[in-house]
Amino acid sequence: MFATRLISGIVLVVLALFIVGSGGVLLFAASAGISCIGLFELYRVMKMEDKVLGAVGYTAALAYYCLVWFHQEKFVMLVAISALMLLMAIYVVTFPKYGTEQVTVAFFGIFYVAVMFSYLYQARMMADGKYLVWLIFLSSWGCDTCAYCAGMLFGKHKLAPILSPKKSMEGAIGGALGAALLGFIYALFFGNHMTEVANPRIACSIACGIAAIISQIGDLAASAIKRNHQVKDYGNLIPGHGGVLDRFDSMLFTAPAIYFALTFLR
Repeated sequence: MFATRLISGIVLVVLALFIVGSGGVLLFAASAGISCIGLFELYRVMKMEDKVLGAVGYTAALAYYCLVWFHQEKFVMLVAISALMLLMAIYVVTFPKYGTEQVTVAFFGIFYVAVMFSYLYQARMMADGKYLVWLIFLSSWGCDTCAYCAGMLFGKHKLAPILSPKKSMEGAIGGALGAALLGFIYALFFGNHMTEVANPRIACSIACGIAAIISQIGDLAASAIKRNHQVKDYGNLIPGHGGVLDRFDSMLFTAPAIYFALTFLR
């Protein structure tokens, strides 16, 4: 199991380096594809992945990505409201086939998975994005590693004993501080190449620290959904890691966090 997880992790890192480094249409297509797969995994938990509600969710997610590609974000609310109206119409016409929870999750998933993950692509397309986008990975995966080490060394107080008994408050603090330090170190090497960031070391440190805190909420939120529905993993697409949502759950939160943090810090 460890070998499988390690090999899958290496493959993921290599793919991330190539796809995110390339940016453009390749990263856009990968982001849209991962979002649709993640949406499918979420809907499968609710047993609606192949239902008409799911079809509305997939369509709305792809419509949103089209807006992002053509820089027409001003129409996002139009897509959101249209999707909600259509979902409610289906709910009424087919009543009582679908429950309110299924309709709610169908709409929620569009934002939780598709919209939030799209900020990986949007961060890459920012000025200095080819450098700043890697802060998403540093604050997500770096926080996980630092939190694990800090928790093993100093962990005494449980962070969320029911959701994740092994996570500690000390680990959470260590994860955030470790991610901030990683952001600072990263800026030491690449800060001189960032032409649009006034003080890269401070900006990258603060952005990574904020995103690391938020990433832990994302990780626990994904676990809470699985616990509520007695699901161990969202899928088995990635050997040793589970599904897309199992691997990218925290990144759903760090991507928009980094994007908006840097937007204001710049």
